Amino acid sequence: MEKEFGSLLRLLREQKGMSINQLAESAGISNSQISRMENGLRGVPKAPTIRKLAEALNASYQELMIAAGYLEEAANLNIAVAEQSPEWATYKDKRDFKKMLEEDDELMFDGIPLDQEDRQRIKDVLTGLFWEAKQMNKRKKKNNGTPDEK
Repeated sequence: MEKEFGSLLRLLREQKGMSINQLAESAGISNSQISRMENGLRGVPKAPTIRKLAEALNASYQELMIAAGYLEEAANLNIAVAEQSPEWATYKDKRDFKKMLEEDDELMFDGIPLDQEDRQRIKDVLTGLFWEAKQMNKRKKKNNGTPDEK
């Protein structure tokens, strides 16, 4: 992703006839940071940085977000959350579930990294447990007289 994003950034900058220093000044980002992005030496920048770059280049924010890998990934995650959420789940419940799924730490068993198939199995089990726990907590709150979260 870094190289794809960096290549697009360089292309857009050169099409606008801007130097790295000019883009840096216009976007409020250091020239060394832009150089590292263009050369794939820096990880994909965060969304606010991408917004600054898009505005400075008068370019499509969405196009840059896709090149950075945010939009496709986010769209797929939103679909997964919507498909796996029970009817009673509130916005806050779905947000919590999405946050859990976004955590992409390496899963290991006995010191050995798990392959993608095993990771998916674990996520499937965690999904079921997550929604079961949420539902139990809602029942407890309701029985204790605490209003449900909206």
